[in-house]
Amino acid sequence: MGAAVIAIVYTLGFSPLASSEYRSEITDRFIPLPELDKADYNARVLALAHVSSTTETFFTATTSVSVVSTTSPSIWPISTVYPNAGALLPFKRVVAYYGNFYSKGMGVLGEYPTEQMLAQLASTTEMWAAADPTTSTIPAIHYVAVVAQAGAGKEGKYILRMPDDQIEHALNLASRINGIVFLDVQVGLSTLQHELPQLEKYLKMPMVHLGIDPEFSMKNGERPGTVIGTFDADDINYAAEYLARLVRENHLPPKILVVHRFTHDMVTNYEKIQPLPEVQIVIDMDGFGSKEKKYGTYNRVVAPEPVQFTGIKLFYKNDVRPPADGLLSPEEVLKLTPAPIYIQYQ
Repeated sequence: MGAAVIAIVYTLGFSPLASSEYRSEITDRFIPLPELDKADYNARVLALAHVSSTTETFFTATTSVSVVSTTSPSIWPISTVYPNAGALLPFKRVVAYYGNFYSKGMGVLGEYPTEQMLAQLASTTEMWAAADPTTSTIPAIHYVAVVAQAGAGKEGKYILRMPDDQIEHALNLASRINGIVFLDVQVGLSTLQHELPQLEKYLKMPMVHLGIDPEFSMKNGERPGTVIGTFDADDINYAAEYLARLVRENHLPPKILVVHRFTHDMVTNYEKIQPLPEVQIVIDMDGFGSKEKKYGTYNRVVAPEPVQFTGIKLFYKNDVRPPADGLLSPEEVLKLTPAPIYIQYQ
């Protein structure tokens, strides 16, 4: 799209309207987005794969492709579509705090008072910036907006949708730290087709991105938590295409789609997942335990089935609880191939 792309200029702040919904303020002035720096993009993708920029590499007009001369060729970096201008990845590393404000057990967002949590997030984001000075960081509030439940509920879908005021609280927190928001969806016995439209007024905002959790997608009708669920490539492509439509219709920068994963069966037909210029897809390694176990899961489940970018979830409690042997440091995480560009703390 390049400089020919015309975009609405959005501010980073939020202001409550009479309806109490947070909306981004839009100016009536149109300017062209800066052209995507493909050379910088290519170099950063190679760096994530720990491949020297001097390695024989060629890039087509729409995709980046690496050819590595080695006795044990790596599958990273992979051929992938260039994003539209304004993409966050791989130019920035996202450092996200995960959870739900109603629950102390679901993650750090609900466990600590707001000011303490935000201060800790700021410190963590700075820690990652120091660990990799070549990549700036952006903080994120990763809020579970649709929560899988043990009870069937009125609709029999085994989910609880968060009220607008809770989602707006997540937006407000992100605005305070010049960050972004991920709305996470655990569909239970529902579907992405049913749940995403109910979040559209938020997903249309330029700073709001999406997370989907196959663990709680119960395609065979089981109660959430009794077995590990699954998403197929068709489900992930639906979510990506849904976001892409919002990007096109609302002249937005590319969205990020985070897909959690810690088993092979959680994501089926990965090779059919289609990244789009409007949507950057992150497969987030969502397992806890010892450092050896986390490395093993990443290298066995996530790295061998490349989609576009990778992430990793770090658990403040479960990764340090015996027999686990401590939280992975940024330096230890960055040694993974590819190095995760999305970091989530629960």
